[in-house]
Amino acid sequence: MAGALDPQSTAAPAGAAIPAPFDPDCSGPAQAIGRVRDLVATVLDPIRFGVLSDADAVAVLGAVEDLGRRVDAARVGAAAEVGSRARNGLGHDSLAWKLGCQGQVDLITRVTRVSGREAARRLRLGGNVTDRMSGTMLLPPYYPAVAAGLTTGALGVDAAEAIVAALDQVSPRVAPDDLHTAERALVASGTGAITDEIRGLPGEGFAFPADLVRGLAGHWQARLDPDGAAPNESLFEPRSTVSFGRLTRGVYPLRGLVTADLRGILNGVFDTYLSAHAAPAFPTSEEQARIQAGALIPGADTAACTDERTGGEKRADILRGVFSAAARHPSTPKMGGAAPTVMVHVNASDLLGDTGVGWIDGVEAPVSLRSVKQLICTGGYRKILFGEHGEVLYLGGKERFFTAAQRKAIAARDGGCIIPGCPIAAHWCEVHHVIPWQKHGKTNVDNGVLLCWYHHHSIDTSGWQIRMIRGKPEVKAPAWAGTTTTTWHPGATHRAQQPTHTH
Repeated sequence: MAGALDPQSTAAPAGAAIPAPFDPDCSGPAQAIGRVRDLVATVLDPIRFGVLSDADAVAVLGAVEDLGRRVDAARVGAAAEVGSRARNGLGHDSLAWKLGCQGQVDLITRVTRVSGREAARRLRLGGNVTDRMSGTMLLPPYYPAVAAGLTTGALGVDAAEAIVAALDQVSPRVAPDDLHTAERALVASGTGAITDEIRGLPGEGFAFPADLVRGLAGHWQARLDPDGAAPNESLFEPRSTVSFGRLTRGVYPLRGLVTADLRGILNGVFDTYLSAHAAPAFPTSEEQARIQAGALIPGADTAACTDERTGGEKRADILRGVFSAAARHPSTPKMGGAAPTVMVHVNASDLLGDTGVGWIDGVEAPVSLRSVKQLICTGGYRKILFGEHGEVLYLGGKERFFTAAQRKAIAARDGGCIIPGCPIAAHWCEVHHVIPWQKHGKTNVDNGVLLCWYHHHSIDTSGWQIRMIRGKPEVKAPAWAGTTTTTWHPGATHRAQQPTHTH
């Protein structure tokens, strides 16, 4: 490309001058980093991701991300240091002024070519996780555990941001020791480390994704500062409001704010319709058949791939259906505590021999035995005995079915899918027999656990193991799940089982 600079060259273009602080130095850290970059390129360039085996592809994904976390930590540290030297308050001593830049962000974006938003993001995080000066004294970072996790590459930048942002909100009202306890616990959750703060708790030893760390940080906010998270004084108690705007282009704007409890009610109504196991009223019959056959993943707004409506449009249709139903009848749809009533037929010999397929009325495609067993585990089954001419000789009662009362008890214990890191709520989950029904596992609370549809469907192949100890589930993770330990640990539990206040 004409006029382009060779990224390996240290020569300046005609008419340009390299500032004195950045003169080439073959033994400097920048040159050392450049040599490492070239070495990494020699390893990455020959890799052809499309021809990797499944195991190698997953291993490479983890290894590249581990490398990226180390680089990201250095990016944050370097940006924080340059930003500190480029503060406008330093006047003519500011590095930004010396180099003809307008400020910290301008200097960083010119050197790195990142967006101003990304530069500000690195500066904001760096100010909390790097050493700081107070006069002539060098002080440790505001969040030393987060800083250590970043430096070693064990903690990602997005998880670090979630922890810092959450704790910053409550730090003025929380004792420093309690704040750092929460910090260490959250870093452990994001890295898989086992510390005193999380020892013996559900998820011990599991490295959770950043989104889950953000959720855990919110739980710590509520524990550290419950009055701030949910004000108790009536003067500050939030209230829901709903109003309509003026007619515009044929529609009325709907305006409002909802409290946490009303949001929960609305979520329940939306989930009842959107969940594939609640037999949603809005997908077509073909889409519904595909959902029930396992061709579409249940539980997601976009489960019906051929449905072009946005999530907001679906919710609007749901509200229309709910209010129309309310106008005609006092009842509204409920999630009855079991899978939908879907008639799946399977030959007893096939079922016992673990071969063959099942069939759903009105659906041409067969159903795998894995799906059949999942439906039996969740919803039970009935025995039908046929005669030699196909006549029905016997119709048995429903067997191995968790009752609504049993499901409520299990939901109160587990809170949702028990697989660590899975965010699926209890009302989207199915009840799984820990000791399988075909091995004479009992249908009682001590042998039932909540699993989301996906984890229930893949429990026999994913490598996750479940056992019951004194009426509570424990899980063991497979090697690929990013855990630092392969021992048994308590499964996820309901949030209400831990007190809100800490002492």
